[in-house]
Amino acid sequence: MAQWNAYYHNDDEEEEQEDGEQFRDYKVTGRDSLVFLVDASKEMFVKGEDGQPSNFDLSMQVVRSVYTSKIISSHRDLMALVFYGTEQSKNPSNSFKHVYVYHNLDEPGAKRVQEVDALQGEKGARLMEKTMGSGETSLGDALWCCANLYSDIKLRLSFKRLMIFTCRDEPHGGDTAKDRQARTKASDLKETGVFIDLMHLMKPGGFDVSTFFCDIISPDSEGELGLQLEPCGKLEDLKKRVRAKEQKKRAMSRLNLSLGEGLNLAVGIYAMAVPAKIPGSVKLYRETNKQVHSKPQTFDTQTGRLLLPSEIKKAQVYGKKQIVMERDEVDSIKKFEDPGLYLIGFKPIKMLKIHHHIRPAVFIYPEENMVKGSSCLFSALLTKCSEKDVFALCRCILRRNCPPRFAALVPQKEELDEGKVQITAPGFHLIYLPYADDIRTLDPPQFPSASQIPVDKMKQIVSKLRFKYRSDAFENPAIQKHFRNLEALALDMMAPEDVEDLIMPKVDQINQRLGPLAEEFKDLVYPANYNPESKPTTKRKSADNGGGDEKKARVEVSEEELRAHVQNGTLGKLTVPVLKEACKKMGFRTTGTKKQELIDALIAQMGP
Repeated sequence: MAQWNAYYHNDDEEEEQEDGEQFRDYKVTGRDSLVFLVDASKEMFVKGEDGQPSNFDLSMQVVRSVYTSKIISSHRDLMALVFYGTEQSKNPSNSFKHVYVYHNLDEPGAKRVQEVDALQGEKGARLMEKTMGSGETSLGDALWCCANLYSDIKLRLSFKRLMIFTCRDEPHGGDTAKDRQARTKASDLKETGVFIDLMHLMKPGGFDVSTFFCDIISPDSEGELGLQLEPCGKLEDLKKRVRAKEQKKRAMSRLNLSLGEGLNLAVGIYAMAVPAKIPGSVKLYRETNKQVHSKPQTFDTQTGRLLLPSEIKKAQVYGKKQIVMERDEVDSIKKFEDPGLYLIGFKPIKMLKIHHHIRPAVFIYPEENMVKGSSCLFSALLTKCSEKDVFALCRCILRRNCPPRFAALVPQKEELDEGKVQITAPGFHLIYLPYADDIRTLDPPQFPSASQIPVDKMKQIVSKLRFKYRSDAFENPAIQKHFRNLEALALDMMAPEDVEDLIMPKVDQINQRLGPLAEEFKDLVYPANYNPESKPTTKRKSADNGGGDEKKARVEVSEEELRAHVQNGTLGKLTVPVLKEACKKMGFRTTGTKKQELIDALIAQMGP
């Protein structure tokens, strides 16, 4: 029979992980899927000015980047690569002309990455011309073929997305019949839950989205970047748009935000930042090389019989009596209220201090699919909180059996950059507030303060070395090296790519910024001829000075102090060497070496 303490301790750990504090991987039903539909016409292979890569090379580099990132982040997602506008045809039953399915919907792997690498550069262009070529274009047939790829998958898909890479705003050259067919198939795909996105590339004369593709793509229903009117001409911009689209915004949980009696709206809880970690090792069976799954079982310690879950009880001893409880009873005791956010009131933002931040915050955004009108009410609440410069104080219960917490909903307005691309999303940051017992008063140690002259000099040094910190500018070198080694092993590379350690200080740039300030500060604080890089030397005392035979100073206790310790019963506070020295000084003979034996001898001789 398990003890309550052990059960309750384990359950608390599970709740902390579910609560988002540890940001563990949370499970979702189904897999994400992504299909790359790439234009293979001759216009895609035209190189840019000054030897810039062609639009086809840019597309292949992005596909490779997504493949490798999916292998690291979510290797169970399904991905496919389809070319349209080809001379050769390769698809199920070859029922669609000028459509070449290069990769079917399946999990990404090292072989696929190598095959995409073979399509890049001059060799890739020759390989494309040899195997596929460039022919007529029928985007409707290509969309129809992609729909069949989705229908052939028997697995449950939680999210389906289709990305079109092209530099032609009129793929059919004004053929109204083919345009109508493409619009019809795009509408059918949208009805089946497939999101269609356009990654349009640079072309002479500009890319006009309104001529054809505005009717093909899906509306911006997820609050993402939406359709960008300006085409991509740089690899980083294209990667940024693809990354923003292909990453599904998965909610940690979906809750009701109660503003009052009978006034509720639905919101989703999102983790804005998750620490990157090296994934743990996976145990494989030696003979079949398949993953080993562990299954815990509980046995009776006396009979060795396998116990069923219904036979396992929880118990706790109170008043020398063992109280047995069922699992359902324990869950009911721990349940305070249904999960949700309950509005208590509003407070000025200036009352929210930095030390109130005790754990990572999360972000909340309306869920229109759960409760109609949530977006409108959420927007009104966000606008008023921003105008009045207040935050909403709420009682928060994120999951079942979680204890309630007080949280502050801090408003955040939407921000756009010069290209009308969203930098920050509108919503509330949910900041967990501490309880009164969490805030403690500390007594910092007192140190002598420096004079004002070196303090002013250090202020100048700090101002010279100050820069705007961005977390995305510094990669973890250990994680980067780990995945580069795995990539080299999987792709049969001779050696992994070099990893630049971005956290190492740039000494030359620092010296250039500081100039003579560092030497001036060293002259003010340290003695003359001080070298901070030299190691301190320790002097060994010679035998002439008695250093070799020097013994530690003995601590002696007077007879009056010893008698006081005996009367007060505080002999245990003295150390063993002090007790031995006291016994010798008082002339007591003792053969014991343990502390208690020495104490007993002193009490016997000096006691009343």
